[in-house]
Amino acid sequence: MGFDGNEESATKLPNKSLFRYNSPLIQVTLIGFVCFCCPGMFNALSGMGGGGQIDATAANNANTALYTTFAVFGILGGGIYNILGPRLTLAAGCSTYVLYAGSFLYYNHFQKQTFAIIAGGILGVGAGLLWAGEGAIMTSYPPPDRKGTYISLFWSIFNMGGVIGGLIPFFLNYHRTEAASVNDATYIGFMCFMAAGTLLSLAILPASKVIRDDGTNCTNIKYSKVSTEVVEIIKLFLNWKMLLIVPAAWASNFFYSYQFNNVNGALFNLRTRGLNNVFYWGAQMLGSVGIGWVLDFSFESRRKRGFFGIAIVAVVGSVIWGGGLANQLGYSHDTLPAKLDFKDSGSEFAGPFVLYFSYGLLDAMFQSMVYWIIGSLADDSEILSRYVGFYKGVQSAGAAVAWQIDTHKVPLLTQLIINWSLTTISYPLLIVLVMVAVKDNHKNEDRIAAADFDKNAVAAEYTTNSVL
Repeated sequence: MGFDGNEESATKLPNKSLFRYNSPLIQVTLIGFVCFCCPGMFNALSGMGGGGQIDATAANNANTALYTTFAVFGILGGGIYNILGPRLTLAAGCSTYVLYAGSFLYYNHFQKQTFAIIAGGILGVGAGLLWAGEGAIMTSYPPPDRKGTYISLFWSIFNMGGVIGGLIPFFLNYHRTEAASVNDATYIGFMCFMAAGTLLSLAILPASKVIRDDGTNCTNIKYSKVSTEVVEIIKLFLNWKMLLIVPAAWASNFFYSYQFNNVNGALFNLRTRGLNNVFYWGAQMLGSVGIGWVLDFSFESRRKRGFFGIAIVAVVGSVIWGGGLANQLGYSHDTLPAKLDFKDSGSEFAGPFVLYFSYGLLDAMFQSMVYWIIGSLADDSEILSRYVGFYKGVQSAGAAVAWQIDTHKVPLLTQLIINWSLTTISYPLLIVLVMVAVKDNHKNEDRIAAADFDKNAVAAEYTTNSVL
């Protein structure tokens, strides 16, 4: 499978089939299912609070190790992706998720956190590779005027993994007491999905072989080299566009430790936490679809769509964090309420449940908005892999700090205020970025260059080689 001969010329001819294997739609769908199986299941595991354990210390320390190495390899991941290509990069990244879930299976029997911490550190390396590759695919493969739609498609498939993953502990631990950790079958179920995602990652095509419907491909770069990537990664730290994204990147995973451990983990019993995760990740699907529509279709001007999207997320975020503040005033580390159960707690269950659901909605809206803005800064996968890698690296550095904040029992009200402040600070900076760097009139040089080719001369070769 692949392109031979005059590949660049051949890829310039239009092909309107949405279901070509080498179409952006199919490739973004595939990376969605890869993330369904790996980070989607990881999210379900983390969302239970404490990785499904009674004591969250092991999970917090493992997550600190994870996000520390993720911060480094998130930034390096874009360069590694440009050198190795998608298949090796994604498969290597996905395989580390299986090890991480297995470390908690081990912890269930021996209660020693060393393996979990080491596995967390290794997962940080793998996650950096996976998310840099995923980000490059999701932001560079779609047509320029449909990036919000494709981001929402990916986000919906990916978060369906959290929905299914939430059902696994819900059903397998339905009759277990609150004093128990999740059973072995829960971790084994997660491992099976993660292994399937590792195999599926081998189906992803290089960007040079992915052809849009107008006949253009996503990039003409087939590979890069180490010296080039080192220089380009260093430049990111001096790139004013990336510096404006730093607060949003830092905030975008910072709130997970608070939401998972101190809302879901603190307020609900074991089986209800699994059920809550089904709705938390389901809310992410709704949030990504809604904001994706706004960012692609609300106005003709791309810049106006960006402003409107940021405004919507800012208003919705303020309302949800305000509700979180009202909820948080009712308890602290020292005055935790009785655990709520979805069947037995009656009306007391409704408020905290809606709040946790809303946190999931906001997470998807916020991150989809940031991905759309990053995707609007360029169209080539080589550039965007570095941009997304930088975003994921800073994001992971914030998460590493957040998990240690929780481990050291920083007051819950303080944690909430920090989270709310970080997201709020990011909105005006993103507005400036959209105002200065996002252009309304997209100029696709590939499409213009296509007019210079004699299409009849390459039609036969295109027909032969473009069906993968």
